[in-house]
Amino acid sequence: MMTTEAATGDDSTPLLGDVVTGAVAFDGGPAHRSKSGSWKSASFIIGVEVAERFAYYGISSNLITYLTGPLGESTAAAAAAVNAWNGAAMLLPLLGAFVADSFLGRYRTIIIASLLYILGLGLLSLSAALHSSNSSPPLFEVAFFFFSIYLVAFAQGGHKPCVQALGADQFDEEDETELVAKSSFFNWWYFSMNAGICVAQLVLSYIQENLSWELGFGIPCIMMCFALVVYLLGSTTYRFRVRSSQKNPFVRISSALAAAAARAEPEDPEQSSGIEEAKELVRIAPIWASCLGYAVMFAQATTLFTKQGATMDRSLAFGLQIPSASLQCLTGLSIVAFIPVYDRILVPTARAMTKRSMGITTLERIGAGISLSIVFMVVAAIVERQRISVAIKHGLLDRPEATVPMSVWWLAPQYVLLGIADVFTMVGLQEFMYDQVPNDLKSLGSALYLSIFGVGSFISGFLISIIDSITSRADGIGWFSDNLNRAHLDYFYWLLVGITAATLLPYFYFANSYVYKI
Repeated sequence: MMTTEAATGDDSTPLLGDVVTGAVAFDGGPAHRSKSGSWKSASFIIGVEVAERFAYYGISSNLITYLTGPLGESTAAAAAAVNAWNGAAMLLPLLGAFVADSFLGRYRTIIIASLLYILGLGLLSLSAALHSSNSSPPLFEVAFFFFSIYLVAFAQGGHKPCVQALGADQFDEEDETELVAKSSFFNWWYFSMNAGICVAQLVLSYIQENLSWELGFGIPCIMMCFALVVYLLGSTTYRFRVRSSQKNPFVRISSALAAAAARAEPEDPEQSSGIEEAKELVRIAPIWASCLGYAVMFAQATTLFTKQGATMDRSLAFGLQIPSASLQCLTGLSIVAFIPVYDRILVPTARAMTKRSMGITTLERIGAGISLSIVFMVVAAIVERQRISVAIKHGLLDRPEATVPMSVWWLAPQYVLLGIADVFTMVGLQEFMYDQVPNDLKSLGSALYLSIFGVGSFISGFLISIIDSITSRADGIGWFSDNLNRAHLDYFYWLLVGITAATLLPYFYFANSYVYKI
């Protein structure tokens, strides 16, 4: 009937060419280009991401301060705990992607994850309200707190990979205009989410340290409620990708690999298809592994950088002090400022030079960001050496409670450089992983990008724990001493520079030989 109406030119019915191949509308019918998808639908999903990132970073950005403050943990233990939590939060999307791509679909997974998110944040606010003023909080309080934040991590694992993949699904790759728009979507997605992150880091860190932690944790809960409402409002405009087969994609790939291992002939065409999908995932693995050095450096922004800033002069006008965690907003601000430059100036310029629709390839973009990240960590090491020198000059080596007379704005360059590096690396990884995974596993693509930073956080925590045990003397002084004036974070930063430089060489090799999926 739809074909007949299209052929007769009935203006009341969209033309056949308006139907998006491989997608359906919310009611299960054909998805029409004029009624669904593209920027109209993506705008709802971007709004959800802004609210969710506000909530997540409202917790993670200042988590180390809560652990070393109300919960009374040491710097090394707190940094390891934050890295472990971040690692779990970034690896759990693999589970969320599996559930979404195999059973529930992205739409329903996001709704369930949002409800769990709201519950976790509510419990986290309650745990802060129950905190007593004791320097050693009771075991129940500590256990309740960690249960709450890990529930948040679990919920984020279902939310994060599905939202981004659903957003990218709104653009039809078979339409040249929408294909270009999809590449731009990843830029503006990152732009918008960092705007939300900036607000969280500026506002919530101040509320948490100067008003109350329960309010600082409660506001993210309210924002997640808002995110769920926005998400549901856009439901009827979304396009939903149709799975190419009724068989579970993970089962299809597993059975194909089992048959290949047994050297058996494929029982059906889907097994051959599964082998090809497995090959697509294997081809990504070297790129994934060679980006881990960048992820380890990225982990320091919410842990050790924050502890550095807490020792420095953070005074503003009228006697106000800026929370050290709020400096993380400089990374977000630099991202917000640089993405329009990248999208509107650098990409068109590169497009004119290379004759490619995206200007430069995603792997070239990632490589540029990793290279720039080495610069930001070199700057961080030099600034930390300067901070220690100022502490020595003013006789503050054994006075960790005293403020080092050095402005916290010395840390600004490393945060800004990290933001610029992120525009290249993070956005490039998001687009690369989404595009290069099999069509039925788009949620997994987002999860794989996040898992790089999950493993990077675990590696960072492992390195900190091992180095702390090796370098700590009988008096407790080591690279990560609670007295940062006698610690040597600068040595650790130089070590990370060496690790990332070592991973950059294999990255260039694998990126240069990579053949993109068509």
